[in-house]
Amino acid sequence: MLALTLEEFMVELNDGSIKNVGPKNKAATAKLFDVESAEAREFGDKRIKLVFEDEDENEIQISLFPEDVRSLVDDIEALEDDSPVFE
Repeated sequence: MLALTLEEFMVELNDGSIKNVGPKNKAATAKLFDVESAEAREFGDKRIKLVFEDEDENEIQISLFPEDVRSLVDDIEALEDDSPVFE
């Protein structure tokens, strides 16, 4: 399930073109639940792309620098040691 939250979001659709309307204070949050597949792959010369997909083929892609991926791996390893999720 993909959940999108869009705040202060308004666009103008005119003759097939999308144009920002109003101030540039828009924000969005995307959440993907019940992930069926996850993978990591190279993205360009300096980044790693994480790709998550659910059973409905909704997909979220996240591009991170290697140091951010290492930090994420450290967080997961800490959870393995301390969290009941991994029991």
